[in-house]
Amino acid sequence: MFKKIVLLLIAASLVGLFFHFDLHQLLTLEGLKGSMNDFSQLREQSPLLVIGGFFLLYVAVTALSLPGAAILTIASGALFGIVEGLIIASFASSIGATMAFLVSRYLLRDSIKQRFPERLAAIDTGIEKEGGFYLFTLRLVPIFPFFLINMLMGVTAFKSWTFYWVSQVGMFLGTFVYVNAGTQLAQIDSLSNILSVNLILSFALLGLFPLIAKAIVNMIKKRRVYSKWTKPAKFDRNMIVIGAGAGGLVTSYIAAAVKAKVTLIEAGEMGGDCLNYGCVPSKAIIKSAKIAQQIRNAHHYGLEDSTPEFSFKKVMARVHQVVADIAPHDSVERYTNLGVDVVKGYAKLVDPWTVEISHPDGNTSRLTARSIVIATGARPFVPPLPGIEEVGYVTSDTLWDEFAKLDTAPQKLVVLGGGPIGSELAQSFARLGSKVTQVEMAERIMIKEDLEVSEFATQALQKSGVNILTSHQALRCELRDGKKYLIVKHQEQELALEYDQLLCAVGRSARLSGYGLEELGIETNRTIVTNEYLETLYPNIYAAGDIVGPYQFTHVAAHQGWYAAVNGLFGHLKKFKVDYRVIPWTTFIDPEVARVGINEYEAKQQGIDYEVTRFDFAELDRAITDSATEGFIKVITPKGKDKILGVTVVSEHAGDLIAEFVLAMKHGLGLNKILGTIHSYPTWAEGNKYAAGEWKRNHAPETVLRWLEKYHTWRRG
Repeated sequence: MFKKIVLLLIAASLVGLFFHFDLHQLLTLEGLKGSMNDFSQLREQSPLLVIGGFFLLYVAVTALSLPGAAILTIASGALFGIVEGLIIASFASSIGATMAFLVSRYLLRDSIKQRFPERLAAIDTGIEKEGGFYLFTLRLVPIFPFFLINMLMGVTAFKSWTFYWVSQVGMFLGTFVYVNAGTQLAQIDSLSNILSVNLILSFALLGLFPLIAKAIVNMIKKRRVYSKWTKPAKFDRNMIVIGAGAGGLVTSYIAAAVKAKVTLIEAGEMGGDCLNYGCVPSKAIIKSAKIAQQIRNAHHYGLEDSTPEFSFKKVMARVHQVVADIAPHDSVERYTNLGVDVVKGYAKLVDPWTVEISHPDGNTSRLTARSIVIATGARPFVPPLPGIEEVGYVTSDTLWDEFAKLDTAPQKLVVLGGGPIGSELAQSFARLGSKVTQVEMAERIMIKEDLEVSEFATQALQKSGVNILTSHQALRCELRDGKKYLIVKHQEQELALEYDQLLCAVGRSARLSGYGLEELGIETNRTIVTNEYLETLYPNIYAAGDIVGPYQFTHVAAHQGWYAAVNGLFGHLKKFKVDYRVIPWTTFIDPEVARVGINEYEAKQQGIDYEVTRFDFAELDRAITDSATEGFIKVITPKGKDKILGVTVVSEHAGDLIAEFVLAMKHGLGLNKILGTIHSYPTWAEGNKYAAGEWKRNHAPETVLRWLEKYHTWRRG
């Protein structure tokens, strides 16, 4: 900080001296004309000294953003001629601009990054992609103040070398105009003679050239991408959607709603993984397991503790019934009634506009469409452990059918993975009678959460009977005397964990094979590679949901479905970049863990000057009435401001409570707005208001309050 202050003082002193000695008078057209004879004589006597001094003066004026750069450019033409003057002015202006750029970065970037981290991060992303292009466009048009461009670009993550050479090239034509004018100095009465309205318009048109060139380049790229394919003269559909999970369902629904002709192709069950294997069945079993736990701990409610009596088969039957009850929401019949042409079968891309469908009866057919959306989702990742296939395992997809065959919950269940899915299922089956061991290679479970949240989750699972083994690496599976074992390593020691069932919950991988992606050359890197509009290599082929990421959540897949539908149908008119700024997620252990925005760990990693506001549910009346006082709300805000950067809620109903913070962040509402909103009493939602109240109390205007105290004392007489 001290160095920055010193640099700022030096720069301010130089600027002050510049004006104190009236040096700015020399950098006017009249001053230039009046001193030309002196300059010419001095140049004849000491040419190198004049060239060097002029060059350094030009660099200094530009670096300090002083007025007069245009006059110096004219002077370079008048003093040195068109060629020599152009070389001097061109390099001096670019070097000076780069110095101003670097000074701006040194003095301003860190403070602006602390104040506006999200906005600057978004700008940096854009600069990284197309910063050079836009800088070149701005440099071509002299109506944009160059010193302002230098300062603003310095605040971004623009690379210094790129800034220099783009400025060198971009400013060349404008420099030439002024240098050439300098060779005819006697005929110039004012700067308007040089930079006339017509010339400004010409430069403005010239500034449009890169945009036109970019459009032409994009068109050429597009033609090149499609060059080996024959585009149909007409199309069967406006859009084809592959995959009837959350992403595909939303995409096809929106397409049908705007009266496009859309076909939805699904080989498996409608509703995708969330309905059939993930969100819905897991939440159903979580509820049953929670009721069983409440029976064991009935004393919390003034009742007698008892051992829950239940049929595991009936529990699993209820899970399947819940799925069946929700299935009509995603059924073929419903979407057909909505106007979607639903086709059962396997889809494969034949060319950028054609999909081949393999039907269940063995027949095949083909459909063409202007736009195609791939929304094939993801599947559980099974680690390639030696012996795992021979010994056997289940995943979050297969356990529902496998466990439905059992009379009782697995006696010994090993859950491999300490993320949200593994933690939810480990707790649930422990509560339903299984002896559960959860194995996590990292040092703690739920590694993406703050340390205190991870520790809270660990304690919650352990209270439910889960044996958690962190920093344990799975090595292999073995079968010994008819018994199944998972061999793990901890601190260089091997440990054999016996199990009846092994549940693999170490993440999910995108379904990429079998859809013709390789044949079309569509790039994949664990997921399909797309741009910010969800376009693949082919601008008419989009991807949405788990197959594209970056978040594998049902609500994000649905969110992307809107963009895929709108861009796929109307992208030739207007395209929309996917907005990932406010993404909530919830882990449905008991108590739940819900998050939106950044947590404290991420705030530290990003170097944000933040503060934490915390409200504990032990202080909430409704939590006390429900005997569920464990948990807290943790809000991250910039120092001294009520802007919400992120929130973590740990409690019952956390997944519902987070919604208010999601809305606030989405629409730029701060904690003061939440505090000023009426919340029903007694409800869990009051916790949000009290968290906002904690922030307000911590930022009470102490000076004002002291004066108010004196005022009230005076009023009492």
